[in-house]
Amino acid sequence: MQRKKLIWIFFIFLILAVFSLFIFSEKKTVNYQPSFSSDQSEKKIPTRGNIQIVSKETLSDIQPKKEEVEKIPDEIMLKVPFLSQAPFANWDALHEDACEETSLIMLKYFSDQKTTISKDSGEKEIQTLVKYEEKNGYGVSITLKELAQVAGDFFGMKNSRIEYNVSVEDIKKELAFGKPVIIPAAGKILPNPNFRNGGPVYHMLVLKGYDRDGFISNDPGTRKGEGFRYTFEDLFFAIHDWNGQDILKGQKAYLVFD
Repeated sequence: MQRKKLIWIFFIFLILAVFSLFIFSEKKTVNYQPSFSSDQSEKKIPTRGNIQIVSKETLSDIQPKKEEVEKIPDEIMLKVPFLSQAPFANWDALHEDACEETSLIMLKYFSDQKTTISKDSGEKEIQTLVKYEEKNGYGVSITLKELAQVAGDFFGMKNSRIEYNVSVEDIKKELAFGKPVIIPAAGKILPNPNFRNGGPVYHMLVLKGYDRDGFISNDPGTRKGEGFRYTFEDLFFAIHDWNGQDILKGQKAYLVFD
């Protein structure tokens, strides 16, 4: 009787062992597929020949930020034609205040891919533009916003853009992307020895390049203004948009055309 009981116990353990082995084997062959929530998308990133699956949140950490890959050259020079605001050295009241119009004319010629402006053409265009502004109620001195309006209405240059609270690096990037920059300035603090009477209270000029030492301008306020150089610090310090109460309270801004 005792022997029969032992045999039954043995068979029971044998059956349990076989059943356990079968269950374990089934678990080992299950293929697990990771699931992604509805707000994630699978993206495959090759890493040394392997494929790694990451969520879009992880992907944003892997990709380099724009400012890390955006490099600008050490120097740039754009072929912007030069025009003095007094082409024939006639510094009367009209020409004394024609820096805004002359700066815009230089950029219009640049956008038309013209490399020179004759004195005759320049004089005619300055006078025509000044008369247009007078007819349409613009003041003797105008802001960047007003100049952009004139550019659109008179020349059809609708792609203007004004940037405020700017930095030296902002200006350099515009030039590096091939865009000359119109700068409004407090003329009395621009260190240009060619200015008469210490320079104008309000002035505009075109920046067409830079190198390691500073900005390179087409400054219409003097016949010697083609390629005139300002240090980064001197030019930036003088940047002020038109403010009728106090030019030094004018905003730091510039105008470009995209």
